[in-house]
Amino acid sequence: MRICGEKRKATFLERATRFSASVMLEGTEEVAHLPNSGRLGELLTWGRRVIIVERGGPHRKTRYDLIMAYSKDKLVSVDARLPGNLVYEALLRGALPQFTGYSSVRREATYGQSRLDFLLGSAPPCFLEVKSVTLVRRSVAMFPDAPTSRGLRHLRTLMEAKREGYRAAVLFVIQREDADCFSPNDEADPDFGSTLREAALSQVDVYAHLCTVTEDEVQLARAVPVRL
Repeated sequence: MRICGEKRKATFLERATRFSASVMLEGTEEVAHLPNSGRLGELLTWGRRVIIVERGGPHRKTRYDLIMAYSKDKLVSVDARLPGNLVYEALLRGALPQFTGYSSVRREATYGQSRLDFLLGSAPPCFLEVKSVTLVRRSVAMFPDAPTSRGLRHLRTLMEAKREGYRAAVLFVIQREDADCFSPNDEADPDFGSTLREAALSQVDVYAHLCTVTEDEVQLARAVPVRL
């Protein structure tokens, strides 16, 4: 997926609010929209090199979006809106072998009290939830980086859908390419980790894919092992 807009290199200063950050751009302090509610504590530290992109719009409060950060010499996409779009494009192209053979792809499908990312039409239909991953420690991609009641609700909804005869799956999109495998982050949210293991035992499919990231493009890449 191409990254549209004029991209600029900046220096991260501090998290201003949940969805905004202060950056230094060519000697001027700017406030950028941060499209990610995660903590991002390992990535967004004072002095970190980041990429911002100029975005217009009549209802915007900020001129820029903060979309990437450097981890040493590697770029990490921090835009939590991207994984759903990447998976949608891959589903339409038939580029995810785990999900070929479905006749339709519908976004934002409601089941019970949850809205899940996709409903793939076939027999049986498949509910698919996508999660954005930015944290990597010692080559292990981990999710979440903070407690997530929403993530827990999604897992429980997938288990319920599975019990009712649907196929159910969760796909962790690792928005970087320096991981060898994926595991739940039990330190940050032990309830999510135990529920993910329960979901897997209940035959909810669990997958993880890396991304290749450049300043101009983010692409869904190869699958990596899931270690529960």
